[in-house]
Amino acid sequence: MPVQAHATAKYVRTSAQKAGLVMDLIRGRDVNKALATLTFTRKAISHDIAKVLRSAIANAQQKEGFGGDIDRLFVSACYADQGPSMKRIRPAPMGRAFRVVKRTAHLTVRVAERPVKIAASTAPPAKTRARAKSPAGAGAAAPARKQSATGKKASKTKK
Repeated sequence: MPVQAHATAKYVRTSAQKAGLVMDLIRGRDVNKALATLTFTRKAISHDIAKVLRSAIANAQQKEGFGGDIDRLFVSACYADQGPSMKRIRPAPMGRAFRVVKRTAHLTVRVAERPVKIAASTAPPAKTRARAKSPAGAGAAAPARKQSATGKKASKTKK
């Protein structure tokens, strides 16, 4: 069974929507490619997400049964949940006040180990052998579809 680990950063001062845009860039990628992507992403939240990803990698290394190869780890899931919002007051004209909402987010990154691919036997599968026995030209390519003359006339008459 492949090793899975996760890390969470809570109460990060950004909105979940902004963090989600950067999380979409790394979801499903290998951890090395994800870290490279976060390094060159021009968003302030990418630094915090990279810290969480490094923490998830470290957590996976500490798990029992980890193979020791970081190159086999990939980002299996990452998401940003909305945290509590801080409500503040900003003075407005004529004695009024505007409400300012300072949002927070909880960032979660899950990493998993890709399963090792086991080499199959050298004999080709039964379907491949059956095709190899058939003549080379038989059924190699499907005939092209013909366009009907009515279809061409209809497209020329419409303007």
